[in-house]
Amino acid sequence: MAAVPLYCVCRQPYDVSRFMIECDICKDWFHGSCVQVEEHHAVDIDVYHCPNCDVTQGPSLMKKRNNWHRHDYTEPDDGSKPVQAGTPVFIKELQNRTFTSGEEILRRMKGEQVTPKYLERQGFNYPIVITEMEGLGLKLPAPTFSVKDVEQYVGGDKVIDVIDVARQADSKMKLSEFVKYFTTPLRPKVLNLISLEFSDTKMSELVEVPDVAQKMSWVENYWPDDSFFPKPFVQKYCLMGVKDSYTDFHIDFGGTSVWYHVLWGEKIFYLIKPTSANLALYEAWSSSPNQSEVFFGDKVEKCYKCVVPQGTTLLIPTGWIHAVLTSQDCMAFGGNFLHDLNIGMQLRCYEMERRLKTPDLFKFPYFEAICWYVAKNLLEMLKELREDSCPPSTYLVDGVKALISALRTWLKREVSEPTSEVPDNIRPNHLIKELTKEIRYLEEPVSGSKPVKSQGSICGGASGSNACQATRSTLERLCQARRARRAARRLREQQRQGPKVPSNLDILERHTREVLRRLEVGPLEEDAAFCAKVHGKLNKVSTASAAAAESLDDNHLRLMLVNGRIIR
Repeated sequence: MAAVPLYCVCRQPYDVSRFMIECDICKDWFHGSCVQVEEHHAVDIDVYHCPNCDVTQGPSLMKKRNNWHRHDYTEPDDGSKPVQAGTPVFIKELQNRTFTSGEEILRRMKGEQVTPKYLERQGFNYPIVITEMEGLGLKLPAPTFSVKDVEQYVGGDKVIDVIDVARQADSKMKLSEFVKYFTTPLRPKVLNLISLEFSDTKMSELVEVPDVAQKMSWVENYWPDDSFFPKPFVQKYCLMGVKDSYTDFHIDFGGTSVWYHVLWGEKIFYLIKPTSANLALYEAWSSSPNQSEVFFGDKVEKCYKCVVPQGTTLLIPTGWIHAVLTSQDCMAFGGNFLHDLNIGMQLRCYEMERRLKTPDLFKFPYFEAICWYVAKNLLEMLKELREDSCPPSTYLVDGVKALISALRTWLKREVSEPTSEVPDNIRPNHLIKELTKEIRYLEEPVSGSKPVKSQGSICGGASGSNACQATRSTLERLCQARRARRAARRLREQQRQGPKVPSNLDILERHTREVLRRLEVGPLEEDAAFCAKVHGKLNKVSTASAAAAESLDDNHLRLMLVNGRIIR
């Protein structure tokens, strides 16, 4: 076999996960960590000399700065090119701009007031500011918690994505190097860290998300433990930014709602309401070639300024367009969550991300998969409410309608883009059909069925504040009661009927299962681990196959084959 090429002073083979830089003299490649060159510093080097070559050639040559208002600071400053977002000139101009006060749209509340029940009743359409934390359920470290403490809990070797604010570009570095940079009084550039998700670290024990985010979260409520897809972790982020850090206008991935808490320092949010007109303008701006040269706040009717000081929590609803300026060194904690209240807007944001060809790295992990899980659970919810003659809330009905439309679109797209996120235990066509049927029951009650009462009607003879509404607490009560009644009914029937005598169909089913089990046993038995792995892959049937199987009558025997082998 040919020898593997070796590089750097460490003489190791190429590793795609590590940043490397080429010497402009000897043309050898070096790991940045081996020659003390950070990735964000490499862009400032004009001619690089490795440790061997700089003995004879002298130190590396750095790029010359020609301007303070362009991402490429080597461009000649002839006064003809506009200011770009994140540059020192942009930050100075931003601080001098005039904005509409955020007080026009902010809802100031106490922590104990912000509950799922309140949001279900009043809606979650405007940002909420909380200064009195009691009752919010948010647990955080003390304000004395430092960036060095973060390094201690997370680990200095963790590789993180940081943003070079003046260039609005990402680069990777170790957390220990970022902490060293953060604690240095003289900083050569502005670096911002906004993507450190720490759910899988020791620091996770120090933080508990607000109750409202925990109780409403799709991931917490609907993601099954046995899912084929890995569980998304987007609930706990630590954000560390130095003064003048800036994140340009954006909508959080998948239209997620967000909670932020400033532990120390200060952040300024520039908020834009997600009206249809504003979303259309945002999509056009995001896809424009000169996006960084246009301040999006100038393109809309109103852009609101909201200052979030130390000790304050901000909740941002689905779809709100926002930019963030760190006005002084700051540490903040935050998290993202999908929920039932704004399903249509969440789906709209996701489809916009697809049209903008947003990289998977910057999208909600397995967004389509969780929508299928949610659809399955909402179907059960609607059935329970219908059987108990309780109408679902308007937001839920509208959300299910939007979800049905999206699921149909995704199934059709499977033909040309076979990247299925349909979970194995879900029959997609059947699920969509059943959801559609439940919506039809609500809108046009079927003859002979129990009529579904209107939204404002009284349930079960109750009156006043006891009127039945499809809130989460109502759902839990209904589900528990319904399950208890069904279990009792089944037990009574079993006691009356005695032991069940198997029918011919039961015997045929058992026989068929036994034959299939024997057919699946073969040479793969010799390696149990390999067999399990292959079987797992074979069970990942394409959506098209699953859809075809669902078209068969439920009373017929169905055999599903993949690569000539029966798997179901």
